[in-house]
Amino acid sequence: MFQTFKEWFWMERFWLPPTIKWSDFEDHDGLVFVKPSHLYMSIPYAFGLLIIRYFFEKFVATPLAKTFGIKEIVRKTATPNTVLENFFNYSTRHPSQTDIYGLAKKCNLTERQVERWFRSRRNQERPCRIKKFQEACWRFAFYLMLTVAGIAFLYDKPWLYDLWEVWNGYPRQPLLPSQYWYYILEMSFYWSLIFSLGSDVKRKDYFATIIHHLAAISLMSFSWCANYIRSGTLVMIVHDVADIWLESAKMFSYARWKQTCNILFFIFSAVFFVSRLIIFPFWILYCTLILPLYYLEPFFSYIFLNLQLIVLQGLHLYWSFLILKMLKRCIFTKSTQDVRSDDDDDEEEEEEEEEEETPKGKDIDCLKNGLGADRNLIPNGQHGC
Repeated sequence: MFQTFKEWFWMERFWLPPTIKWSDFEDHDGLVFVKPSHLYMSIPYAFGLLIIRYFFEKFVATPLAKTFGIKEIVRKTATPNTVLENFFNYSTRHPSQTDIYGLAKKCNLTERQVERWFRSRRNQERPCRIKKFQEACWRFAFYLMLTVAGIAFLYDKPWLYDLWEVWNGYPRQPLLPSQYWYYILEMSFYWSLIFSLGSDVKRKDYFATIIHHLAAISLMSFSWCANYIRSGTLVMIVHDVADIWLESAKMFSYARWKQTCNILFFIFSAVFFVSRLIIFPFWILYCTLILPLYYLEPFFSYIFLNLQLIVLQGLHLYWSFLILKMLKRCIFTKSTQDVRSDDDDDEEEEEEEEEEETPKGKDIDCLKNGLGADRNLIPNGQHGC
């Protein structure tokens, strides 16, 4: 059964133009061609990246966070209480006043003691700002490396300046070492993000994050197997270039450098709009949708690839709308507003002397709230390939 499925999955009419066979991709005369088996290496490289990330966060990100004034908070552990713990785990983390009254009677505590216990227990699970900073710093460093690598790999390639060269000789286009490493690094990075989800800060868009990473890996794998390498590298560089600015804005948001954070977010917005709303549809989509028709008849993988890219462009429009809403809020409203957010790591909430709980939470800068929630307003799918 598995062999039957394998033969069906790799049918040439699904992947390749008419008259082209898999045998045409056999290496010859010193030329190397793409093979699906090449992608297996992204898994061990992903584990290698996890090791590098551990040392990066320990010896680079943590000292940098302390330089920015982010302190490592040691939270007090809530007093063990089986009744309250069960209610916290299986009912709600934010009990109503009626629940607090009932729990206080049941545990022989005052209502104020129950409120403090739940506040302390919530803080226990809330990730500290230094951990969020470490994660953003790692992503910033790697996106920066990918962008620099992409520019270094592409600057002397003719298809960067002449889109007709993307399809010249397709699909019998040999694989260059720079293309191999660019793809493998990108895919390994996304695999490493999936493998680290269990230990990373768990956010509200946890499942959307998984779906996005898997979709990005799937699209990169498909473009590799169908030998859309040239157009794939262009798509990757267009998407990576904006993520640097978003992650750097998050870093300064966690450090509470509000003005720097705002400036970086405005730069991110400008780069996002130019790369996703101008370059992607008018260059990349034109290159993948229109230009191939001058060389080839439409075939399955051509249609499938462009359907995915059109859906991606639709997501670009949606995310642009969300970014515009955030920019409007930051420009035309007050710089601070009352916002309740479980994702905020305000140290004031953790200090024991803060006895009175405000009904609306802390004053949080509107931009920090948007970025600090880490992709609640700017979802994960904004980058991919």
